[in-house]
This record gives sequence, structure tokens and C-alpha cells, in this order.
Amino acid sequence: MHALLRSFTVVAALAAAVTFVLPQPAAAATAAELNKSAQAALNSLYAKNPGAKAIGKDAVAVLVFPSVVKAGLGVGGQFGEGVLFRGGKASAYYNTAGASVGLQAGAQKYGYAMFFLSEETLKSLDKAEGFEVGVGPSVVVADQGLAKATTTTTVKDKIYAFIFDQKGAMAALGIQGNKITKIKK
Repeated sequence: MHALLRSFTVVAALAAAVTFVLPQPAAAATAAELNKSAQAALNSLYAKNPGAKAIGKDAVAVLVFPSVVKAGLGVGGQFGEGVLFRGGKASAYYNTAGASVGLQAGAQKYGYAMFFLSEETLKSLDKAEGFEVGVGPSVVVADQGLAKATTTTTVKDKIYAFIFDQKGAMAALGIQGNKITKIKK
């Protein structure tokens, strides 16, 4: 009986999390809406994180996903759309999609920005099959400690990623794949 009650509690918590975190069904964002949302997210990141702002000054491009939704119960997935900014202007659009399998339950929404510090790593985004995180150039995820200690003189890697504005709860232990693909808007 306890196992059944515990399972019901987990499912109910997941349903509640999905209800509050996932956006209501709507039409896909237009290019103008996505540009506005991504620029606002990047400005917010810069205001909250001086390390991101410092890296942004040296980046040849910044790919911003203002809202990525991730959910799962055993099997999970994530999806979001983003804008590539070059010289402060939108130059291309991408989506990020991923799947995961393992011990996981919950739902969350977050944004992330990838700072490309060389033309070479930026070119990897436009490979025919898309950019797979974990394959190709290394991506350094800047946690709070690294973000605070990062300056333009300490940056050595070619791609930095900052995750921001996390909402919801997701516990996960498993295998995940994530792919970034160029799209038309």
C-alpha cells in the first residue's frame, strides 16, 4: 500500500510541476517575438552575471535559448528555440531538442546562452546533422563559482554556456543527448 501511495504522490507531483512549468499550447514564436525574448534574456543574464558579460564582449557570436522546457518520468525530453546574435544582431535561428532515459521525474523551464569565442567553433553549429552537445568542441558550463571568477583573461576554452532563470524541479540520473539544429523563421 505504501508503494502505491508513493507512486501516486510522485505522479501527482509531476503533473503539478508540468502544469505550472510548461507553457500553454500556442503558436510557434515568430522571428520578431523570438528576437525580443532572446535579447531580453541575454540582457537579464548580463545584468545578473558579470562573468557572462565579460565573455560576451570577446565572443564572435552568442546563441540564446530564452526558454527550454524539460520534462520526464523515466523517459524525458526537452525543447526550445533560440537566436544566434552576431555583432548584436540576430543572424540565425536554432532549436535545441533532447531525449533522456534513466531515473528521472519532474519538469523544469530554463534558459541558456552559448558564447562562441572562435569562428572555428561557430562553424560547428552548421554541420549537416546539427551540433551535438558532447561531440566536437568542448562546451564549458559556467556554474556560479566559475561565472564569478571568469574574466576575459581567464577564458581559455572555445564555447561557454550559462544556464539561467531555472523554474520547476527535475531530479535526474541517466543518459541524455542534446542536439542543436538550424531552423528557418
